[in-house]
Amino acid sequence: MSDFYQLEAINVKGEKVKMENYKGKTLLIVNTATKCGLTPQLNGLEELNKKYKNQDLEVLGFPCNQFGNQEPGNDDEIAETCSINYGVSFTLFGKSDVNGSNTNPVFKFLKNKLGGWFTNDIKWNFTKFVVDKNGKPLKRFSPISKPEEIEKFLKQKKIIDVLNN
Repeated sequence: MSDFYQLEAINVKGEKVKMENYKGKTLLIVNTATKCGLTPQLNGLEELNKKYKNQDLEVLGFPCNQFGNQEPGNDDEIAETCSINYGVSFTLFGKSDVNGSNTNPVFKFLKNKLGGWFTNDIKWNFTKFVVDKNGKPLKRFSPISKPEEIEKFLKQKKIIDVLNN
């Protein structure tokens, strides 16, 4: 079993979620923020989630307030903003640190497996990770990488079926 599937995180409802619940699905894991210049990416992430959910692609959002205080709300406020303003239906987790001593274990694992430039730290909101259906991290995308670029990657790797869309 992949080490990834031994991890767990708390969702916005305060419930513990085991990553093993996502076995057999390709995951797009993103640290989000609702008051960031990149926040409109939530629309594209939701579009990917809806478009490819039947092909076992799942988007997981982890709100984070470590960059410019761009996610100041509590979990309920974040969930409401994401739903009302961006139509987000993908899974949101509780506000999480992605760097430092309180780093969420999911991001600690992902950063260890897919390092960044100069350091493994997350540099800004909307850093994205693709994890395959076996729990293996495949690729790290920068904050400015748009959901459309990720869709292109998923098609090239034949993770999503081009013919059905």
